[in-house]
Amino acid sequence: MTAEAFYLPLGEQRFAATAATRGPWSPDSQHAGPPAALLGRAVEQRPGAREGFRVVRMTFEILRPVPLGEVRVAVREAETGRSVERVDAELRTAEGKVAARAHALRIRVGEPAELADLPTIESPLAVPGPEQSTPQAFPLPWDEGYHTAMELRFAHGSVTEPGPATAWFRMRLPLVAGEETSGLSRVLIAADSGNGISGALDFRRHTYVNPDLTVHLRRPPVGEWVGLDARTSVDQAGIGLADAQLLDEKGVIGRSAQSLFIAAR
Repeated sequence: MTAEAFYLPLGEQRFAATAATRGPWSPDSQHAGPPAALLGRAVEQRPGAREGFRVVRMTFEILRPVPLGEVRVAVREAETGRSVERVDAELRTAEGKVAARAHALRIRVGEPAELADLPTIESPLAVPGPEQSTPQAFPLPWDEGYHTAMELRFAHGSVTEPGPATAWFRMRLPLVAGEETSGLSRVLIAADSGNGISGALDFRRHTYVNPDLTVHLRRPPVGEWVGLDARTSVDQAGIGLADAQLLDEKGVIGRSAQSLFIAAR
C-alpha cells in the first residue's frame, strides 16, 4: 500500500481520494464504501450538533460513479425534534456534480437514571469470529484499491464462489489522514460490500451495482472488525437486493440493504 489513508484533507470540507478508495467496477471510480464513511463522518462532526444523540440509520443514494480525485462534503440539519433528528449530507465531485446523498436519523441516548431498569438484549454471534475465519482477497486486476486497503476474512462462503457468505472486514488505513476512524465510519465503509461478498452471479459476466445503501445500527461496533452475513436475491428484470446482518465480535449490531442494478458486461 502506498496511500496513507483513504482520503487526504484539503480544508473547507474538501478531500483528495487516494488509490485506496478505488472500487471493483472501474480503476477510475471509488468503491461506494469510502464515500459512505466520509458522509457518516460529516454527520458526526457537524458543527453545532447536539450532544447525546446517536446515528441509528443512514440511507445513501449513489447517483453516479464517484471518480478518484477531489470531492467536497456538505451537511445540514434537516428536521429536529426533542428526541429525534434528521441530518442530510451530500458529496460532490470537483466539477460540482452531486455524486451521493445521505440522510441520517439520530436518536437521543437516554440518561442512565431513566434506563436503570432496562435490560441489555443482545443477539449473540452465531458465526466464526475473525480469528477463526479464512483470509481472502478480492481478485481484481489493479494493484491498489479498496480490495487491498481492507483486510478480509471469510467465516462462510468465498469471494470467488456465488451465493450467501459471511465475511469480516478491517480497515488497514484511517479514513482521513491524521484522524482516528469512528465506529460508525468503520461500519459504513464495510456495509457497502454486502453485494460484493454474496454475489449470486458471475462477476466476469455481470455487473451488480448498488445505487443505494441503507444501514440500521443499534449500537456502535466493539473492536476493529465489522462482519457482514450477506445474501443476494435477483429478479429476471435485472433488479436485485443484497441484505446483510451487521456484526462485531460480540454479536449482531444492525442490518444493511442494497438495491442492485444488474446488467451483462
